[in-house]
Amino acid sequence: MEYLRANAKDAALATAETFSDKKQVWVVDQEDGFVKATVLEDKGESFLVSKVTSHEELTVKKEDTQQINPPKFEKLEDMANLTYLNEASVLHNLKQRYYSTMIYTYSGIFCVAINPYARLPIYTKEVINSYKGKRRTEMPPHIYTVADESYQTMIQQRENQSILITGESGAGKTENTKKGLNDRQSFP
Repeated sequence: MEYLRANAKDAALATAETFSDKKQVWVVDQEDGFVKATVLEDKGESFLVSKVTSHEELTVKKEDTQQINPPKFEKLEDMANLTYLNEASVLHNLKQRYYSTMIYTYSGIFCVAINPYARLPIYTKEVINSYKGKRRTEMPPHIYTVADESYQTMIQQRENQSILITGESGAGKTENTKKGLNDRQSFP
């Protein structure tokens, strides 16, 4: 399911990557928000680190660093499953999924959508049909899962349901509402 789920090759490469959660941390970066850094020395209340991409060395307070998740958590579909659920890890996961044109990501009970500002082939009849009657854990994150889950709950429990779609201007609220609700008529 291109555009919706990470491919097996990327997952295998991420898992094969060497990792030590004691040697790598997220550090604040003025341009990128957070970047990966390797701990060179533990100085008690601070670390001497080297930024992975620029190799710039700096001393940072331990409290200003955040833990990095193992590579097997790259492009995770549900961020509630991250070992280290922190700001840097959440932003990194969303960024990596977005760069791979996987615009939907779960965060527990929420479905996060990042506007790609491009038309993606993830709203076709074939995609709609693949989500029909499926549990959330069976399919990659998508607005169709949210819509179908809400509809099925409404039918089975005979209770009204609501879906909250929120975001800044240009975030894709209208498009997701149209896709999730207007395309709902394609579901049985």
